[in-house]
Amino acid sequence: MPGSKRSRRRVATALAGFGLLLTGAAVQVGSGSTPAHAATTHRVLFDNAHAETAGNADWIISTSQPDPLGENSSPSAETDWTGALSSWGVALQKTGDYSLKTLPSGSGLSYGGSSSLDLSNFDTLVLPEPNTLFTSAEKTAIMNFVKNGGGLFMISDHTGSDRNNDGYDSVQILNDLMTNNSVDSTDPFGFSIDSLNISSDHPAAISDSTDPVLHGSFGTVTKSLIANGTTATLKPADNSSVKGLLYRTGYSGNTGAFFLTSTFGSGRVAYWGDSSPIDDGTGQPGNTLYDGWNDSSATNAALALNATAWLAGAGTSGGGGGGTGGGGTGTCTAGQLLGNNGFESGNSVWSASSGVITNSSGEAARSGSYYAWLDGNGTATTDTLAQSVSVPSGCTSAKLSFYLHIDTAETTTSTAYDTLKVQVLNSSGTVLGTLATYSNLNAASGYTQRSFDLSGYAGQTVTLKFTGTEGSKYQTSFVVDDTALDVA
Repeated sequence: MPGSKRSRRRVATALAGFGLLLTGAAVQVGSGSTPAHAATTHRVLFDNAHAETAGNADWIISTSQPDPLGENSSPSAETDWTGALSSWGVALQKTGDYSLKTLPSGSGLSYGGSSSLDLSNFDTLVLPEPNTLFTSAEKTAIMNFVKNGGGLFMISDHTGSDRNNDGYDSVQILNDLMTNNSVDSTDPFGFSIDSLNISSDHPAAISDSTDPVLHGSFGTVTKSLIANGTTATLKPADNSSVKGLLYRTGYSGNTGAFFLTSTFGSGRVAYWGDSSPIDDGTGQPGNTLYDGWNDSSATNAALALNATAWLAGAGTSGGGGGGTGGGGTGTCTAGQLLGNNGFESGNSVWSASSGVITNSSGEAARSGSYYAWLDGNGTATTDTLAQSVSVPSGCTSAKLSFYLHIDTAETTTSTAYDTLKVQVLNSSGTVLGTLATYSNLNAASGYTQRSFDLSGYAGQTVTLKFTGTEGSKYQTSFVVDDTALDVA
């Protein structure tokens, strides 16, 4: 792979902005300089694999699945997509900051697999009133997804709302997820859903001007509504991060919470006790729907959208107060834990210096279009690439691997002027270990796979960090692709 300085690429971009003509070589290097994404794209998966359209329910953002853009690629109104959750989906799509998909009927939830709809490719999972039980494998996938940093939005309906008559309603199904899984069944989120059918109410928001769900970019939340729904009981002794945000009239504290947030591991959780507030009154023919989304007596749209932003990491820290809650049970589910591990989703999941995750033609990806390019400027530069991940306590094998290509303009055969450190850090940023240090002396054509044993970090949430440091004269490019953290 030929070495190409990113300084040349960046200068080409700057000169082009002034309308100057460049030499052929500079134009060639600069032609692929646009970053993968101008802003972070928050990836949301809506579940439709658990009878979310049974009976009169129509809890989908679009009939085009998995990609709603197949129905209308530029929606401006809720009727541009078909489904009782279309208002929710269209509102997110119009911001330009979200990538939305639907898990179709007949599919299953997975985490750490190769499917494009695998949870490792998403920031948030929405469960809008599921009406069939999750399998054991699905529950493990959901819990590990949240534990490793994913956002989970659970929405139930009232007890007895068994729309497909299989013996299970959404209250039972979501309680089963929290109390009967292989990751943590000891009240991991700090609440249980009440077996109630509350006919009507307007739950009010607590007074907390700092909460990002109640006071977010989509508006201020004051009230929601119940049209046959239920509440939850909080158990802060089990998870101190659980927090009620809206309460049934006459209730407060640990009882009667209609909307709540919590955390688990590195992830975030939200729960809503009724599906009527997310119903926009439009959907597929034959369904009897209720327009709670636009009900003027509540602020349901702001609540749904702010919560989605918070779960996806777009909001400020808050919700449950930052506690981690829960914990491992000593079990292990084999899988690959890194999100966006091949960088094909651009600037998401990873925390990286500007321009590091790219599809520039200056270097070549090992697979796909995107890769991580640290340094390569020929000037004093420090670039970083990092991701936080929880290594399950029950796993005896945890192998970090990545493919690395190094090219350089340095001519020395003895001095490491430019270096790439691969390190493990704790949540406070303290270096727990340096796995390897590479330099311009390791330059070679093509990619080489590098592997390291991380089993010693089982039971810990750590940050994997690449730090590229370049001197001031000749470029060295450290190019990373196809990362993985495989546990078993």
